[in-house]
Amino acid sequence: MAVDDSAEAPVPFPITDELDLHTFRPREIASLLEDYFNECRARRIYSVRVIHGKGLGTLRETVHAQLRKSPAVLRFALCDETSGGWGATRVTLKPANST
Repeated sequence: MAVDDSAEAPVPFPITDELDLHTFRPREIASLLEDYFNECRARRIYSVRVIHGKGLGTLRETVHAQLRKSPAVLRFALCDETSGGWGATRVTLKPANST
């Protein structure tokens, strides 16, 4: 019987200055944000727009709670209306050598 390892194989994910959380499960958010921010910092990307959507605000609150705890985050704020308004958050990361 053949074993299908394709379900376990990592999926390549581009590291850019934008992270759209719509395709992720809520339980994945905390570790995803930390891993993503660490990869950004390694690539000298220090400003990231995190798209969490507007909805009821539950995901936004989850994201903001994680950002408050993250040692990689210098500051964060909701985006302006041209960048997603309250459906996205602009995160400023600390340089990689500062934590």
